[in-house]
Amino acid sequence: MAIVVSSASTIEIDRPGQKPRALIDPFQRAITYLRVSVTDRCDFRCVYCMAEHMTFLPKADLLSLEELDRLCSAFIAKGVTKLRLTGGEPLVRRGIMTLVHSLSRHLASGALEELTLTTNGSQLQTYASELKACGIDRVNVSLDTLDPEKFRAITRWGDLNKVIAGIDAAQAAGLQVKINAVALKGMNEDEIADLLEWSHGRGMDLTVIEVMPLGDIDESRLDQYLPLSIVRSRLAESYTLEDIDYRTGGPARYVRVGETGGGWVSLRLSHTISVSHAIAFGSRALELFTCVLVRMMPLTCDVRCAPRKTTSS
Repeated sequence: MAIVVSSASTIEIDRPGQKPRALIDPFQRAITYLRVSVTDRCDFRCVYCMAEHMTFLPKADLLSLEELDRLCSAFIAKGVTKLRLTGGEPLVRRGIMTLVHSLSRHLASGALEELTLTTNGSQLQTYASELKACGIDRVNVSLDTLDPEKFRAITRWGDLNKVIAGIDAAQAAGLQVKINAVALKGMNEDEIADLLEWSHGRGMDLTVIEVMPLGDIDESRLDQYLPLSIVRSRLAESYTLEDIDYRTGGPARYVRVGETGGGWVSLRLSHTISVSHAIAFGSRALELFTCVLVRMMPLTCDVRCAPRKTTSS
């Protein structure tokens, strides 16, 4: 059985033999976009994301690849048409391509319109061609600076040349790439325009993400915090920014940049809450965090229980 949050915030149950009900949030929005964290591990330690010496979840607390497949398939049966794999870094999960290959059957059947992932790019050179062969058409790559020394400082362990090689491999394989850059006060705020020019010059769109000044990361996110309103006003000094109605189901808002040939730049709040905006309205996305919890306001539940207690979807 599966739970559904209705407009009255009550729980309804799908009965055996019935067509699964669509997922509807309390604001009467159909949930069609699912982001799934397949691992909490990463081969970087970005200063705005993780402490340098992390304690990760025990293996027993993570859903297996088979359990993730069952869970994702259940969501697809309930109307999810876009599925994004995230982490941590999804491509460091052992056997991850087994899951990607398996989920691609939903693309072949037409039940899933898009399967994609967000990556730091470190493993793309290895997996780009295989991802494309599985039906993935586009990926998001996190890249906050084009300066090798700054890149090392931000990621602590990362190699910029390896990420650029991964982006090269992705584009050579026919994958559409979008760059995600976190705006960091005093670190890369003077590079946003350079990232925009570089991304658009390579046929890639750019999303600028506002850091969320909360959480335990060894540093204060308040020191890193740069409001997107400031980022936009600075870009507007050099570029013509035209608001457009394009939406992807998430909280990002898109503008077209006239001077770079019409490429897009989007401004996105980190997660769904920020200091400068109370809530990122209009999101039709659901997030499955660290393979353990699924959250759809006002409901939070442990998703390990169902796939481990029953063979039914």
